[in-house]
Amino acid sequence: MEGGKPSAGELSGHAPSDRSAALGALPSVERVAAALDAPHALAVAAARKAVDAARQALLAGAGEVDVLADAHVRLTAAAQPSLRRVINATGVVVHTNLGRAPLAAAARAAVTAAAEGYANLEYDLAAGRRGSRQAHVEGLLSELAAAQSALVVNNGAAAVLLAAAALAGPGREVVVSRGQLVEIGGSFRIPEVVAQSGATLVEVGTTNRTRVGDYERALGERTGAILRAHQSNFATIGYVEEVAIEALARLGPPVIDDVGSGRMDDGLPQLADEPSVRRSVAAGAAIVCCSGDKLLGGPQAGLMVGRSDAIAAARAHPLARAVRIDKLSLAALEATLRLYRDPELARREVPVLAMLDADPAVLHARAERLAAAFGGEVTQATAKVGGGALPLLELEGPVARIDDPSPDRLAARLRAGDPPVVARIADDAVLLDPRTMTDAEVERLCRR
Repeated sequence: MEGGKPSAGELSGHAPSDRSAALGALPSVERVAAALDAPHALAVAAARKAVDAARQALLAGAGEVDVLADAHVRLTAAAQPSLRRVINATGVVVHTNLGRAPLAAAARAAVTAAAEGYANLEYDLAAGRRGSRQAHVEGLLSELAAAQSALVVNNGAAAVLLAAAALAGPGREVVVSRGQLVEIGGSFRIPEVVAQSGATLVEVGTTNRTRVGDYERALGERTGAILRAHQSNFATIGYVEEVAIEALARLGPPVIDDVGSGRMDDGLPQLADEPSVRRSVAAGAAIVCCSGDKLLGGPQAGLMVGRSDAIAAARAHPLARAVRIDKLSLAALEATLRLYRDPELARREVPVLAMLDADPAVLHARAERLAAAFGGEVTQATAKVGGGALPLLELEGPVARIDDPSPDRLAARLRAGDPPVVARIADDAVLLDPRTMTDAEVERLCRR
């Protein structure tokens, strides 16, 4: 005992052969907490977890348990924020588990500016009275989508829910093809989303083939809207048929078109297989819904563009308040949308677009740097778009392949670093894909 505190040796917890004696020899939570140089509450929490873990380990037959060392590890972990910056080396561009789209520099700056103090979120500076938070993006989004009006909510599923509630709702029907009853991330399903709007779902056609006549036979006095949902995270091929948005819009009832990924760039070849927001608007869809954080490359948001009467109905619905967008996401979205006014600028500055259209020479240089630092080799592999977009698109490119007797262990070590690095394992090797890394991230990882 030194200075009134138990020594590390006293707390090492070397287990005697007798399990009961070993359990009895475990130090108390108070003694372990006293040995930690930390605020009392944090020290007690770490000590309690360490002692509990040691008890369970001894009961399971562990030979020796170092309680103090474990408490130090737990204390260090507790000091780390739970939500942390990570390096995405997986090659999945829009990685749902890693936060989907990284923001452009302009969007990051806009978030910082809005977070530093007060902002004119719902205040009209010119008139000196209350304004609408939608005013910051409504005109910009309408311009880019060539739509009469626009509304933004907090995510894509909320946009579909609000559209169904506003155009159909209780006592009305929403007609949808069976082939479009998709399940999106987190096990949320289109039928469940529509059900929450109060509307009744009417299924038409079959899983692989739906024709105009199927819709026509289902339409009636109770029809509130027709819903078209993009099969974003999978594709059906072969003996298939679906009705184009132009034909659906001519049937009469308002059409809600959920295009999913938010493709706003009609000139990038890699995005050719994703539905275009502008096409759906031009076809006459009442409301076109999409995400802000997929191929658009902005923050999490649900974008709604279309006819002024339909958007006005959504804006006036009580759900609009419940699913409204927050000021930081709004700041990032406005900055991202402004980049799209110049398509070439957007392709350079919006990270998702830049990754999809990355220069092969740049990717190869990054891969060589990584391979040299880790004792690996450069080989070819396939990256993916991810995020429920372009499931069939394969992005061929160089990766750093690191052979290791235990690739799982190496991947775990990479994740345990600061910042954590999330790689992928293929063919018993760890792959570091430079497509989803910046030059700065590559250099930082190589130095580490």
